Amino acid sequence: MKAIIVLGAAVWVEGPSPTLLRRSVHAASVWHGGGHDLIVACGGLGRFPPSEAAAIMTILRANDVPPTKILQEDQSTTTLENLIFARQILRSYDCAEITIVTDGYHGPRAKLVARTLGLRASVSSPGLKGSHLPTQARQYVRETFAYPAYAARLAARRIKGPLD
Repeated sequence: MKAIIVLGAAVWVEGPSPTLLRRSVHAASVWHGGGHDLIVACGGLGRFPPSEAAAIMTILRANDVPPTKILQEDQSTTTLENLIFARQILRSYDCAEITIVTDGYHGPRAKLVARTLGLRASVSSPGLKGSHLPTQARQYVRETFAYPAYAARLAARRIKGPLD
């Protein structure tokens, strides 16, 4: 079995942030491309309701993904939690492989976390259309420092094991 894991992003007072919308629409496109059995929508409740997972689910359903194929992980607040909690959900589905949907700047760190958790992971990222380019640039700079910090933290915690 193969699953798509959509990593959350902010929900604003007026609805899903452009980042969350881009990721969710891209996940629907990946789904319709075939080869996946489930989608896990990740992300807890941020500053504004609904949870990121619920917002992702709404967008996926609006893009013709069957609701019976969408699972929600609505407790996480970090990339590490997204993938730990999604892994717990996928235990009962005998999922051997995942495709993580997140932005390009975030993909390497998400893949690092997934592999540390024992998941066979690839990353698929939406294009930059509709994104705020200065924000994207700031995020790329942020990830330059976040990746090694996460790698050190993961090594210190010794998180590992496939779906355990």
